[in-house]
Amino acid sequence: MYENTFPNKRFKHTLEFLQKHISTTEHILDLGVTNPFSEIMTQQGYTVENTKGEDLDIDTSTIENSPADVVTAFEIFEHLLSPFTVLKSIKTNKLVASVPLKLWFSSAYRSKTDMLDRHYHEFEDWQFDWLLEKAGWKIIERKKWTNPTKKIGIRPILRWFTPRYYIVYAERV
Repeated sequence: MYENTFPNKRFKHTLEFLQKHISTTEHILDLGVTNPFSEIMTQQGYTVENTKGEDLDIDTSTIENSPADVVTAFEIFEHLLSPFTVLKSIKTNKLVASVPLKLWFSSAYRSKTDMLDRHYHEFEDWQFDWLLEKAGWKIIERKKWTNPTKKIGIRPILRWFTPRYYIVYAERV
């Protein structure tokens, strides 16, 4: 189907969800720089434009001026201080977005080497739903999945049955 050495389960679920809701005839603005999943979308026949690495908390001009039919945001909103501002700036009527869920047994992710690679927010599903609703979006469909690892320990066992990722398809109200 597609080749990657990255998180196969996450990418598989994300692609299936995207294909269920978004036609390859629709132009996508994918929030974030070009990444392995935006390349997978292109390989699957989607026309994808990415933001350029600008700080979306401060500069939403690419989002506001995009001619895209759909905005996708895969594991982006947890990095923003103000995801509400970004969600309000989207001009399209369709959004597919995923976030890592807050895990009660693990603290928020923070890279020790990359100052930008950290999670300001890790949402519970109801929090992300509320954020979308407040920003003028209606969730049409949602899905969660786990992210088990092959490590040994209590946390790895909990990852087998505790959902880690949450994805939604939403339309502008």
